[in-house]
Amino acid sequence: MPEARNGAGNLPWLARQQQRTRILLHSRLGIDRAIGFTILARGWGSAAGLVSVALIARFLSPAEQGYYYTFGSLIALQIVFELGFSLVILQLASHERAHLNFLPGGVIAGDPVAHARLASVLQKTVRWYTSAAVILAVFLLIAGSHFFSTSQQGTGNVSWRLPWYAAAIAATLTFQIDPLLSFMEGCGFVPNIARLRLVQAVSGSTLAWLALISHHGLFAPAMIIAGNAGVASVWLAQKRDLLIPLMRHNPGAHRIHWMKEVWHFQWRIAVSWLSGYFIFQLYNPVLFKYRGAIVAGQMGMSLTLTNALITVAISWVNTKAAPFGSMIARKEYDRLDQLFFQSVKQSFAVCLAGAVTIWVGVAYMNWAGVAFAHRVLDPLSLGILLVTAPLNVVIFAEATYLRAHKQEKFLLNSVLGAILVGSSTFFLGRSFGALGIVSGSLLIGLLMGLPLGTYTFFKYRRIWHAA
Repeated sequence: MPEARNGAGNLPWLARQQQRTRILLHSRLGIDRAIGFTILARGWGSAAGLVSVALIARFLSPAEQGYYYTFGSLIALQIVFELGFSLVILQLASHERAHLNFLPGGVIAGDPVAHARLASVLQKTVRWYTSAAVILAVFLLIAGSHFFSTSQQGTGNVSWRLPWYAAAIAATLTFQIDPLLSFMEGCGFVPNIARLRLVQAVSGSTLAWLALISHHGLFAPAMIIAGNAGVASVWLAQKRDLLIPLMRHNPGAHRIHWMKEVWHFQWRIAVSWLSGYFIFQLYNPVLFKYRGAIVAGQMGMSLTLTNALITVAISWVNTKAAPFGSMIARKEYDRLDQLFFQSVKQSFAVCLAGAVTIWVGVAYMNWAGVAFAHRVLDPLSLGILLVTAPLNVVIFAEATYLRAHKQEKFLLNSVLGAILVGSSTFFLGRSFGALGIVSGSLLIGLLMGLPLGTYTFFKYRRIWHAA
């Protein structure tokens, strides 16, 4: 009995300590449940990435490493078919969700007009992605096969066909599933989706490691994608009480007229996202084509580290995209700005600290003669690449804020960036290799990307909120 009383007496103290911890994480560090799960997912991704690097170095040749990362760059071409739908879906759902309540059992209460429009968003999403997925599969299989077959710097001894076909088909599956996750995120399931991403990260990494260990390493990209698709499918099946009634709900006269209401926003998003391919995904194919699979593999691994850092850092902003949309719908602009600027400061600080840590680690490995150092870019090239990371975090955050208003004002920025960075990547990469690519990208970011992005952000923030 005394032990029971002592245990019971400790409960209020434990509860107070847990509450203090939550307050500390949320108020000072800006970490809520959504960010917490996202950081765990990205943290797992970073830790798992180190394991993957070791396994790639152990089980893949330098040339196979080049194929491994170039697979990812070509898979990213699905952005041509995505047309910015996922971001539009999230924002549309968040604006309608602001006027609705989701009750147990999938019951939706609130404004019937918002209910009808929310159903219309989901129905159009499913129809578009089902059709586009078929075209995507054919395109990836044909275009990828042609690229690897005709690349002069490719290594003929690498068996890439079956792994590439598997990766392309798996990408088609996730292409259909991801927009549904964006819809659910817009409906307020942000912590749930963040937790789902963590499970996806663990599942995908585990399957990729099994492929590498079993000496089928080039199938690892397909395994990562398939793991993500499988976990998401199970979670969405658990939400069928909400999704199926929305699919069957008749929007009637309140259905969204896409061409009138959305297309003026979406086509700009589509062009921006397509431009993003030339800004962020062209490095590997150009190096693979003109400098060989080994150099492409070094760039791929360096980009993996840099992109993982950006993804972790931008979590402080990205997880607020749906709340931003709801605040804008309610015209809570002061609250919006307070949350946004606090999130940007936190994202920038995390990215800067991470960039320094990565560079110091790689520089030490080069100095110590660690073999892994030769699987990434040299310290100078890697350092220049890492400097672009905090700049991109700020630009991404500004774009997220403006897009939460269901407006795309970064179209000019994206197109100019695609033209400049794409041209720089092609010509400097062809002539000077990786160092030329990263140097050109940094100069363009400093002279055009960040200044123009910040000007665009403050201009439209002032106009919209004043109105």
